[in-house]
Amino acid sequence: MLSPSARDRLVGAAATLFYERGVTATGVDTVVAEAGVSKATLYAHFPSKDDLLAAALEQRHRRRAASLQAFMHRQPPDPRARVLAVFDWLAAWHRAEGRRGCAFLNAAAEIVAPDHPALAVARRHKRWMRDYLTTLAAAAGAPNPARTGGDLLLLLDGANSRQLVEGDRQAAAAARRLAATLLDAPARRR
Repeated sequence: MLSPSARDRLVGAAATLFYERGVTATGVDTVVAEAGVSKATLYAHFPSKDDLLAAALEQRHRRRAASLQAFMHRQPPDPRARVLAVFDWLAAWHRAEGRRGCAFLNAAAEIVAPDHPALAVARRHKRWMRDYLTTLAAAAGAPNPARTGGDLLLLLDGANSRQLVEGDRQAAAAARRLAATLLDAPARRR
């Protein structure tokens, strides 16, 4: 098996450190030490810490999307149950490694510049998730799948926020209950 490249080690270390410690609190010296590379190697691959953060979030998006899709592949075909299964996936992730909630929201909260490359990645990730949820909502017969997908994303983001702020390991289960109510609401049937 090939060992990871210096670039891969940098991105992996940055993804972990930025998530666990925060973007602002994590300096590039810490990232290069964790990755086992020199600062010159870092700058040979990434012109700035901002670009490294964007790459770390891109990696996290690919992993989270693959994780969700693999989880959903194992779910029953019932469309309503599939929507709710997304919250089961989130709950499992919170228990396993997601104690700080959503890395994309956390990073976005620390970014001030509206044209920051990492903010663009966070926005793309959230659009991807909303589109994914919209597709599930359409399959479940929601009369307005786009609105329902957006509402479901709001519930996911809220669960991630409660996980981060309160350490609430039941937040995803509570969001799941609300999602079930949302799917069954009479106004949604019109």
